[in-house]
Amino acid sequence: MQSPVQLSKADARRALVRHHFAPCSTQREAFERLRSVQFDPIAPVGCNHDLVLQARVKGYKIGDWQKTAYDARLVYDGWDKQASLIPFEGWSMRRIIYSIHRKEFEEKIFRDHREAVDLVLKEITERGALMPRDFEFQQRREEWKGSWFGPSVTKQTLRALWHSGLIMTATRKGGQHVYDLTERVVPAELLLLPMLSQEDAIRELALERHRAMGILRPAASYEIWANRPLAMGKRAAITELVGRGEVVPVEVEGMQAHAPRAFLALLDQPALPPRVRFIGPLDQFMWDRKMIAHLFGFDYIWEIYTPEVKRRWGYYVLPILFGDELVARVEFYCRRGVLELRAWHFEDGRCGGKFFGELEKSLREFMKYCSATSVQVVSGIDERVAELAARIG
Repeated sequence: MQSPVQLSKADARRALVRHHFAPCSTQREAFERLRSVQFDPIAPVGCNHDLVLQARVKGYKIGDWQKTAYDARLVYDGWDKQASLIPFEGWSMRRIIYSIHRKEFEEKIFRDHREAVDLVLKEITERGALMPRDFEFQQRREEWKGSWFGPSVTKQTLRALWHSGLIMTATRKGGQHVYDLTERVVPAELLLLPMLSQEDAIRELALERHRAMGILRPAASYEIWANRPLAMGKRAAITELVGRGEVVPVEVEGMQAHAPRAFLALLDQPALPPRVRFIGPLDQFMWDRKMIAHLFGFDYIWEIYTPEVKRRWGYYVLPILFGDELVARVEFYCRRGVLELRAWHFEDGRCGGKFFGELEKSLREFMKYCSATSVQVVSGIDERVAELAARIG
């Protein structure tokens, strides 16, 4: 059994921050590093996928991902850790997800509503990419009210086809999927590739997770491994990856994990220049909150689904990274050119003398990201932050 590489928390923090936040010159570079970006439609200040990209790509603005996905066709809407934006080079290994999801819809849709499947595919084939409301075939089943995709047979059929890989998202309008045949979305050279065996696909997906996160605990919560193949076979896959030398056991002051060799090479690199970064709630950096608590002494709960009376921090609160420390939390809201600071919480004693100068720079960049022309601060915000915001906006 291979002995784990021993790391200090300080070394692990420095390497983890460099792995995630070394600046990317393009979105493509960011996607290549992260392997996928979790898609979430809630948008108080851009969506999660926007926030993930703004923390890495200088000059990124809300919605810029759509050109990368739908014009350049470098990434696609798919399923990885929940709904995600995924580089197309990862499509082949993720085909196993389609085959597993297909089984979930086999009886309800593909057997009991075979006619709906045929009619929906026929319309897309003949008419091109369509939104659900654009289909001539519209059918409802009132007994499906309250189900995940609602009473529309049309919508339920589309989602079954999407999850099974027969159709994909060609673009979005107003945030809604516009569906087309898979063969008209996926680059032709990828369509010709053979499907990986289940064992090979699970191993490659497990390696993707390690590449994305940099350091990953095998005991990390289910959500991190949240696609069905990984839930089925991660243990055997990790054992094989260790045997191949593609990931290495590490121990960080009592925490057991694995890391790719490329991540370990970052241990010899200096810390990134200190910069204030606003981190999305579903950013890869924050996926394993137990690890974040262990390494950074920062307990984070995304309280969006917590009843308001039970929230400690706020509805949509972003961790704030400065250098290799998580120093504060902020809740932003932006509409009609006004960026609101609705909540601000400092971690005790974690912002040094240079913090406020860097915060001003980052706030100005964040305003450009969300196309804000002014800043408003609610009462009760830390006086130093409020004064800084007043100077800016």
